[in-house]
This record gives sequence, structure tokens and C-alpha cells, in this order.
Amino acid sequence: MRVDATRNLERVLSTGARMLADDPSATIAAIAAAAGVDRRTVYRRFASREDLMAAVYGARYDAVEKAIEAARLREAPVAVALHRYVEGIIAANRKWPVETSRMLRDVTIRERRRRLIDEVDAFLRRAADEGLLRSDLPPGWVAAVLPPLLEQAAEELSELSAAQAADVVVDTLLRGVGTPQAR
Repeated sequence: MRVDATRNLERVLSTGARMLADDPSATIAAIAAAAGVDRRTVYRRFASREDLMAAVYGARYDAVEKAIEAARLREAPVAVALHRYVEGIIAANRKWPVETSRMLRDVTIRERRRRLIDEVDAFLRRAADEGLLRSDLPPGWVAAVLPPLLEQAAEELSELSAAQAADVVVDTLLRGVGTPQAR
């Protein structure tokens, strides 16, 4: 793919992600206009709005997979891996703010999501086994509370870098929100 075509595709996908997050009924024409490309350019690449949406969701999962890979959840020290993971996911959530549950009907997306969840769950078990996370919590509790923390940090801590927002999330996850005397 030519450099300008690659750049246009990236712009269309990232613009599409932002617009679809704000308005799930955003049209290809509106996305193309906001991305600064002709809608015919978008239609040459995507036969339908659903194809464009699938590409946006695919790009989001690509970013999440890269964040998980970069975190080195299996081999890095757990505290380091946790921070890398949180930082990477916050960055992915900011760049690709679309709600992926809409695409879970797609078998490929559902399988990718399941693999990612399994990898993070295995890391969270490792973190509990190594003493970073409490092992006395109900099964799946940390895995249930972490994604909303990541989403909130991506949206509500926008004035912070992804690394700074990760500091807040990790501190919240590890120490909670109570004062030291309340514990």
C-alpha cells in the first residue's frame, strides 16, 4: 500500500473510531469528511458501513494485542507488567474509543477477545500467586473491576499522559480509594 493510502486508511479508521464512539449511526460520508478524504476513497476500501466498522474494531483489537505483547505479562516482573499493561490499554482506549461489544456477533472478533481475556486472566492469577494482588477475593473480581478502571482513566483522566493515568489506575487497584487510617 502506498504511504499516502496507508495514512488515509489510518485517518479514516481513527476518525471512524472517535465518531462511532460518539454516534454509533455515523455514516461513511460523515466519517470520510471528518477524516479529510473523499467518501469514494472510503467506499473503494470498504464495501459497506459494516465493513468499515469491522476494520475499526479490528484495529482496536490490534492495538490491544500490541499492548498485551509489550507488557510481557508472562515474563516481566508482575508490577512492571501490570503498569505496562494498564498504560498500553489506556493508550489503546484513547486511540480506539469504540465499544467493542457491538461486534461480538463476529466470530473472529469474539475469538480474539476471548484469547486476550484468557491472557490477562492468567496474568492476574500470576499476580495473585506472586503476592501483588490479593488471593482472597472472589474469583474473577479483579478481572471484573480492572476494565472499567481502564475505561474511566482513558476518558476522565485525559489531561494526564497514558503513563500518568496508569499510575492512578495501578495505585487505585493495589491500594484502593480509602485513606490509610480507614484500612
